[in-house]
Amino acid sequence: MSQALTRYQALYQSVRSRRRRPRELTGVDKFVSTLQMRARTRRITAEFLRDQAQQADALAPQLRAMSESSFSTHIGAVREGFARRAGARGEGEDELLRRGLAAVREAARRETGQEAYIVQLMGAMALYHGRIIEMLTGEGKTLTGSIAAALLAWRHRSLHVFTVNDYLALRDAKSREPIYARCGLTVGAIQQEQQPQDRAETYSRSIVYGTPKQITADWLRDQIRLTGITSPWAGRAAFSPDGGGDDASSGNDLASASGLWTGGAMVPGLKAALVDEADAVLIDEGVVPLIIAQSRRGDEMAPIYVAADAMAASLVEGDDYTLDRLRRKVELTDEGYDRCIQLFDRQHEPIFRATRRAIELVRTALVARACYKRGQQYAVADGRVVIVDEFTGRFLQDRTWEHGLHQAVEAKEQVDISADRETLARLSFQRFFRSYPFLCGMTGTAADATREMETTYQRPVTVIPTNRPIARKQWPDRLFRTASAKLDAIAESVLALHNAGRPVLVGTRSIQASEAISRRLTQMNLPHRVLNANFDKDEAAIIELAGQSTPQPAITVATNMAGRGTDIKPDAGALRAGGLHVILSEMHCAKRIDRQFIGRAGRQGDPGSAQIFMSLQDELLDLFAKKTAAAMRAVPVKNTPRAGTVESAGGAAGAGKGVDDGSELALALRGTPTPIENELTGVRRRLALWLFRRCQRLAERRDRILRADVLRQDTWVEKHLFGQ
Repeated sequence: MSQALTRYQALYQSVRSRRRRPRELTGVDKFVSTLQMRARTRRITAEFLRDQAQQADALAPQLRAMSESSFSTHIGAVREGFARRAGARGEGEDELLRRGLAAVREAARRETGQEAYIVQLMGAMALYHGRIIEMLTGEGKTLTGSIAAALLAWRHRSLHVFTVNDYLALRDAKSREPIYARCGLTVGAIQQEQQPQDRAETYSRSIVYGTPKQITADWLRDQIRLTGITSPWAGRAAFSPDGGGDDASSGNDLASASGLWTGGAMVPGLKAALVDEADAVLIDEGVVPLIIAQSRRGDEMAPIYVAADAMAASLVEGDDYTLDRLRRKVELTDEGYDRCIQLFDRQHEPIFRATRRAIELVRTALVARACYKRGQQYAVADGRVVIVDEFTGRFLQDRTWEHGLHQAVEAKEQVDISADRETLARLSFQRFFRSYPFLCGMTGTAADATREMETTYQRPVTVIPTNRPIARKQWPDRLFRTASAKLDAIAESVLALHNAGRPVLVGTRSIQASEAISRRLTQMNLPHRVLNANFDKDEAAIIELAGQSTPQPAITVATNMAGRGTDIKPDAGALRAGGLHVILSEMHCAKRIDRQFIGRAGRQGDPGSAQIFMSLQDELLDLFAKKTAAAMRAVPVKNTPRAGTVESAGGAAGAGKGVDDGSELALALRGTPTPIENELTGVRRRLALWLFRRCQRLAERRDRILRADVLRQDTWVEKHLFGQ
């Protein structure tokens, strides 16, 4: 009986929440809505948060003095207060929130030994008030989030906590479980390998950890199952063992066709969401559509994709087609069109008689050849093409590109061509997160995304101060004429720092770049670790060691977002030598991604440093200032090479630690070495630096425009789901 009741409640909440439709505002309406949001939230300032946090902190001595039984009784009374006053506002809520904040903080102290700082209490309170908070790397977002999660689960009855991978979801759910249990809450984590029955049981808990992909996919499958269901009662009849009617037949048939669970709603509605690494999830990945699809018949199109790839290989850029790498678009010239017609006449496949479709196949093959590079957008693993997440560097094992692009890339790489897939449902993460009545999040770089958070998600951004002053030093940027010279300089810098006893973390944008740096370090006999794919648990374990100085200083080469969610804590030897040093091998398309990676050094007031290396062949200039960069690159740079730099740095390391005597090592450790061959200096350096910053602003503007168009293109839900 209880199981049936639970399923009915899940169905009721799911049908109810699917009717929530995020408003799509444009122009003046969007501007006015943003002003209204700011007016509603103007009371929650940094000063207000600090005052409330200090008042909650003042309750700590009283709570510490309570016995275990007395404290359990107290926390139960506070929880009941939240349940009775759900949705209330005003002075009474502030008092209740302070009591709740102090109680959960004390529960965390008793269960885990971690006691939140004032700034962490500020962050938890800001999350409770529905804000996106910026807390720098190492400031304790995990504890902050767990305190806020308990309060939000009390208030909203159910909370989804989003993390960047399955490992972090399970790790945080298990490590925070004692806190939640003491607060009278249950917690679980959604994992890739879970069976549908286990998933449904996990979703019934108070707090559910999971990745956006897992929870969004489960919710979207629910919508397929509920096609035609107009009320919870109708759904109960449709999904009962002896029931089912014509109203739900289409949804059940669709569910069965795609191998979905047919036991009714799995996700019991969308009530409240707390997003970790909010900039990556809500901004970078927000525009990615999650697609549920089924394979069509076999690989009948495989020979056609191979033939189209061969035709594309015979065409010449400029003569036969023009290429827009920024938008990844190809247009055939008149000569190219005529040449394609001649090539089609030689083919025996009937599809090449349909000129428009045949031209589209060739254009897709050209895009695959020119705009999708192995080691950047994808990799070949176990004989198949695997998409690489350009923001995290991880493999996306179960994702494919649409409209024949994936098959075109497979044809280019000469691997087995997968079957085309038929889309059953699609939904962008942006559209999904906007479906939550309550949304909050935390990240290390929210301030740079304030405009989008406010306009797209109607969520204000609050910057939480650090617990200790930042001691990290930003070394001067270094710019080079060629990518090869830049990579050589990075390797030399790593060698000098390694000999000085400092751990080094090198960040790259792509697998290709990480492997190029790894080869140079190997040639120098420098032991190092490389993170550039989907490691999850291993990734976190390796990134934790990136700050160690024993038995020898660690050298870690990682794609830009590898290890997010895991702190790098330098050991005592590393701190004495100057702390972790972060090298960014090129500037990213968004300033906040640079900040996120640089922020790994100098956590919690520790010493540390960071430096950015750039070249005129970097992808950012190639996309936004290709001709200007080529013109600057055409002029040779004639700096005096540093003869024997590597050897002299290595030899002087033992005696030169901490000494600023003007030696090459001391200069290298200050980030201001003597310019080497092909390094830009003076006016050329300043001009190149200005060009990089301009291109970064252009990239950020382009990405904002593209993301703003997502909701207008995200029409599947409105067309196919009842109540939308």
